[in-house]
Parts: sequence; C-alpha cells; structure tokens
Amino acid sequence: MSRKPNKTVSRAGARAAVQKPQKVAAKRPAASAENDTAERIAHALEAIALHLSAAAPIGPAHGSLGHADAFVWHPNGRLSAVARVSRVDLGLLKGIDRMRDILIENTERFADGLPANNALLWGARGMGKSSLVKAAHADINVKRKPADRLKLIEIHREDIESLPALMDLLRSSEFRFIVFCDDLSFDGNDASYKSLKAVLEGGIEGRPDNVILYATSNRRHLLAREMIENERSTAINPGEAVEEKVSLSDRFGLWLGFHRCSQDEYLAMVQGYCGHFGIKLAEHDLEREALEWSTTRGSRSGRVAWQFTQELAGRLGVRLSGK
Repeated sequence: MSRKPNKTVSRAGARAAVQKPQKVAAKRPAASAENDTAERIAHALEAIALHLSAAAPIGPAHGSLGHADAFVWHPNGRLSAVARVSRVDLGLLKGIDRMRDILIENTERFADGLPANNALLWGARGMGKSSLVKAAHADINVKRKPADRLKLIEIHREDIESLPALMDLLRSSEFRFIVFCDDLSFDGNDASYKSLKAVLEGGIEGRPDNVILYATSNRRHLLAREMIENERSTAINPGEAVEEKVSLSDRFGLWLGFHRCSQDEYLAMVQGYCGHFGIKLAEHDLEREALEWSTTRGSRSGRVAWQFTQELAGRLGVRLSGK
C-alpha cells in the first residue's frame, strides 16, 4: 500500500522535469530574437552616423586657400584645388577688345578692395566668354603678392542651390574671390535661380564684400524664351510673372554682350594662335584653309579658330606646348 503514492509522486516529478526544459526552451527563441533586433538597430544607427558624418560640409581651413589660385566647389562643402587652369593668354583673345577692357577694369577695382559689379557675359557661342574670365583672373594676379592674389572658384550650374553655403564659407576669409559659373541658364520649372537672386542682391546677408560673381550664358536673361512666353500666356498677371523671371539678370550690374565675329576678326584669331604656337604656313594657304574650315563648321568664332589651329598643328606635327 505504501508503494503506490511513491509511484504517483515519481511520475509527477518526472513530468515536471520534462516540462521545465520545454518551457525554458520555449523562452530562448524570444530572447534570441530580441538580441538580433537590438543588434540590427545598433548596426543601422552606426551606418546612419557614418553617412551623416560623410555628408557633413567639410570646408578647407583658410590657410589652405593660399596654396592655389583656383578651386572647384562641390555641393558637399568641399573646395578642390586646381593645379593648372585650362586657359589661353589674354593677348590671344581677338575681336572682344571692348569687353576685355571693361572686365579687366572691373576686376582690378575688386582686387584693390574698391566697389565692383557682378558681371554677366552673354551672347554668341564660342566667342571667348569663359576664356576671358579665366584670362582676366590670371592677368590680374601676375604682379600681385601671394596674399593679394585673387582666387577663382568655379561652381557648376547644377550646384547653384549650394551657392549660399559657399558664401558662408568665404565670408570670413582674408582672400578675395571670383565665383565663376560657366554656361548659366535655367529651363522649365527650375526654381534654383531664386538661390542665385538672393545671393546677388536682396538677401538679408547679401553678397560678402570679398566675393564677386561672374557668369557666362548664351541667354541675356538666363531663361529660355518659351519659359517667359509661357508665363505671359498662363499667369493671372503676366507682367508680374515675367518681371519675376527677368529680374535675375538685372541683378548683374555689368552686362557684356558677345556677338558673332566678322571674317577679318576670325582670320586675326587664327593668325594670332599660329604666331603664338609657332605654326608656319604661307599666309594665302592659311587664310584659304581657315575659311574652308569655318565653312564646314557653319560659323566663325574664337572656338572654331582654336579648333582649326589644333587641326593644323596636328597635321604639321607642331606641339601646342603653350596650351
């Protein structure tokens, strides 16, 4: 009679012993899942932190700006130095004497700390607009001490919305800067021109005293004709809409118009390039080939003259070491 209760207890104990590991085993996957989730969250936070630190603006120290005269602006806040600027000598730019003199005078005043205007160089393609800006910058720096040399910073058209950040970076520098945007224009519903308007004039901070803006464009008002015409046809008050679009170019105090060159000016460009690089060809043959080249291209400009010079130099085996 005494053995039966013992069997019952032992069976219950055995069941409990079997059930306890099962409960523990059932709890382990939940704890493991929680640990995995925590690890994934930690890894995700680390990745976000690394991404934010990489995207944060990293501007150069002001002392590093003295190591070069030209830089390219990147929208992440970085200025990369340009060791050798692609340019031509100022004396090789023919047919644009008046625009050259005006821009040189304006740039000299700015370099001397005197009031100067932002400049918009607009007009026919290939007539030396961007070449004039780079040549003027180099010409101004020839006789200046390192501490007084102008810095040329190129900002790409697609990065124009980051222009206010660049102004903040340059505002406290001891150097003076030409911020240059080549082939500046706006199409469609592009509203980034408003960032440029605020920097040129009208913003609460305004343009820093040590910064001037030079831009080149094929369009006088920087906007496509159909863009302005669409505003006239669809706006409630067409006059106000057009004024808002056109007011951008008005904020450049200096307008320099570049027009198509004559045949004599084109030939003078070719002769200037050939004389500079030592390309020797009979004058009659040079003129005949240069005119034939411009006819095949359908235009006469400084760019066409330079392209012909490269073709002729390559054919005659002359290296353009001064390029």
